[in-house]
Amino acid sequence: MAFDGIVVANIIKELNETILDGRISKIAQPESDALLLTIKGKQGQHRLLISASASLPFVYLTQTNKPSPMTAPNFCMLLRKFIANGKIVRICQPGLERIICFEIEHFDELGDLRKKKMYVELMGKHSNIIFCNEEDRIIDSIKHIPASISSVREVLPGRDYFIPNTQEKQDPLSATPESIALTALNRPLSIGKAFYMTYTGISPTIANEICHRAGLDADAHTDSLSDNEKTHLANEFFWVLADIKDGSFAPCIIKKDSEPIEFSAIHLHEYDDFAQYHIEKYDSISQVLEQFYAQRDQYTRIRQKSFDLRRIVSTALERDVKKLSLQQKQLKDTEKREKYKVYGELLQAYGYGLEEGAKKLDALNYYTNEMVSIPLDSQLSAQENAQKYFSKYNKLKRTSDALLELTVEVQNEITYLESVSNALDIAVTEEDLSAIKEELTVSGFIKKHTAKKGAKAAKSKPFHYRSSDGFDIFIGKNNLQNEELTFKVANGGDWWFHAKGMPGSHVIVKTEGKELPDRTFEEAARLAGYYSKGRDVEKLEIDYLQRKIVKKPNGSAPGFVVYYTNYSMVIHPDISDIPVVE
Repeated sequence: MAFDGIVVANIIKELNETILDGRISKIAQPESDALLLTIKGKQGQHRLLISASASLPFVYLTQTNKPSPMTAPNFCMLLRKFIANGKIVRICQPGLERIICFEIEHFDELGDLRKKKMYVELMGKHSNIIFCNEEDRIIDSIKHIPASISSVREVLPGRDYFIPNTQEKQDPLSATPESIALTALNRPLSIGKAFYMTYTGISPTIANEICHRAGLDADAHTDSLSDNEKTHLANEFFWVLADIKDGSFAPCIIKKDSEPIEFSAIHLHEYDDFAQYHIEKYDSISQVLEQFYAQRDQYTRIRQKSFDLRRIVSTALERDVKKLSLQQKQLKDTEKREKYKVYGELLQAYGYGLEEGAKKLDALNYYTNEMVSIPLDSQLSAQENAQKYFSKYNKLKRTSDALLELTVEVQNEITYLESVSNALDIAVTEEDLSAIKEELTVSGFIKKHTAKKGAKAAKSKPFHYRSSDGFDIFIGKNNLQNEELTFKVANGGDWWFHAKGMPGSHVIVKTEGKELPDRTFEEAARLAGYYSKGRDVEKLEIDYLQRKIVKKPNGSAPGFVVYYTNYSMVIHPDISDIPVVE
């Protein structure tokens, strides 16, 4: 994700359209490094959230209020003193820097009109909110940076404000196609790196997009470019910059499956060619940022909370895989048991003429019509040697029978744990994780603890989609839910879908007694593919059949079913066009 100069330019355009000439009615500091300004303007009231967090700096408009501490921090009190009820008269960006400057008019204690500036620097770990007077002298900042921390620039009251030019980058907005070709594309770097190392506000994401639009590899070296390719690249870059100057933005979020992985203020064509990526377009960059950070936070939180469950499942899986490998090796060793049985039978048939103390018997194997040499214990008679071979055969047969039963049990447990792993992959809420934890407890992988009195776990609900033809489609999020959907929610005439030969969700299409159109079959199959371990595969085979044909073996693990006749279709598991029912 790239909070670059282009995103900042889009934010400034939006702020100029909404809060310019508005008055600051409230100032709050909900976090040590964040501000929430309430601004009243001609278009009504707006909330502006500003964060100078080192890990997640941002600025966007929001409808959500945030609780503030009982005692306002000093920086918040200072802002209230100077700019409470102040008027925002200018919002600008120096070049394409990741900096927003707010110019605010206010009346001082004597009733004279004064002007203050608030610089919001969105520069990763160097992010800050700096409050200055008209002459750009720092009054205070949300983070103080003394000389002991930075030798480049002190950010302290009384110091002059300036933008450090530590990397000597150029302003792209003043560039021409000719200067781009001569400057950036003559540097001894990869093409993408040449762009973002030469110009301010250009992120690797935008650099890669420019190369994609020009049909070139961003990782290729600038030395490999012909003059025509340099001209083409420079023009593509210049056209992107022209859109920024004109305020032509296309705010969007890029999702892989349903997880947000990137946002941008321009359309990223490089993701158009990949079916697993989906681009969601928005009218407002503030909506993009608020949605992206909220959804990203949700996915991060779910991953963190699922860590212990994943560890339990992966540990059990690793143990079972090792156990199965050892059992299969032992099972292979028992394959020689039939040879011992034949040796015993041949000794019984031909051993009557065996000399005392003989160490082997050469005999015709009447099963294969071939001569075999049977090793003997010279201390034993032919009959005793035969009984010894029969004993070996019986021992190996018992071992084989036991191992066959054990390998089936372990293989079934591996299949079950892989299905739980898939359920963890598709979990989207804490309720989903609670349901999986309950399932692992029921299955004996987690020790059962006595629940507190009055504690009720929120129930996880299956995914619910509606086909283009209006049929309800339900998808289980875990094995217990799969079983409930298949054997309690669905009736015999409903249709059941599942990815062939791999862990995945049970997908049920409620027919309501009607015949399903082909399009609904295809959409349900895509959902079955998407909610399986094969979601990243280009083509996937899906089994489908009426629910009445699906059976559950007695004593089998939750979600385990069998069927002996079915239809199949091959699909690509893309579900971006199938509407979710909230």
